[in-house]
Amino acid sequence: MFAMGAATRIYLATGATDMRKGFTGLEGLIRERLECDPLTGHLFLFSNSRRDRLKVVYFDGTGLWVCSKRLERGTLCWPSGKENKVQSSREQFALLVGGIDLRETRQRKWYRRPVGEEPSEIRKSA
Repeated sequence: MFAMGAATRIYLATGATDMRKGFTGLEGLIRERLECDPLTGHLFLFSNSRRDRLKVVYFDGTGLWVCSKRLERGTLCWPSGKENKVQSSREQFALLVGGIDLRETRQRKWYRRPVGEEPSEIRKSA
């Protein structure tokens, strides 16, 4: 459903979002609050104030997807802060949707090749 390549970014909107918003309302939030273009192919995540609902907005090249999830029990561990958005990795996204509290986890040092860097450039610098 979602093609998440190395260049796909995942943005979480901090704070609460009105889950009654549809395509147009969420697209406006992405442009104004997150200051991003919703047609980039990145994933944009929103949660309500009780943290038991999640909406994902994604553009696949032909149209806009809006997917939602309602938790039957429990809540999402959602980031808060002064910024309007937080960028997440694919691994953090999987943990978040899987119910893992990211504040309780520790990320190990791990190498990830920057987008656009050729493997030959890595060998030269090593």
